[in-house]
Amino acid sequence: MTDNRYDDPRIYFAAERTYLAWIRTGLALMGFGFVVARFGLFLRQVAAMHGANGMPAPTAFSPWVGVLMIAGGVLLMGASTLRHLSVVRELQRGGTSFRRPSMLGIALATLLTVAGVAMAIHLLLIK
Repeated sequence: MTDNRYDDPRIYFAAERTYLAWIRTGLALMGFGFVVARFGLFLRQVAAMHGANGMPAPTAFSPWVGVLMIAGGVLLMGASTLRHLSVVRELQRGGTSFRRPSMLGIALATLLTVAGVAMAIHLLLIK
């Protein structure tokens, strides 16, 4: 009998749950990006219908942010797939690299923070 603690299927199931959580996050980011992109189009149509009475002039900012969020979701799912495959290979070898923080999570949190600050500044500057 081997004494490999990584033979336990629960370890692999935990890795798979983490991978699926990243996929859900990527899908949510893509969906939210679509909403943001279409919101700019919606604002332009409303402004055109009402003659822009007191409404701020719509800008091309939200479609770009939306497209970037969709692209970010696609990249996130690709990166999470590569990370999952790497983790499974390492588990099969009996190794562990789980003592370091998730660079994927840190990168996503940083990117979303920058995007949120940029959108907040943009909304403050629209008059």
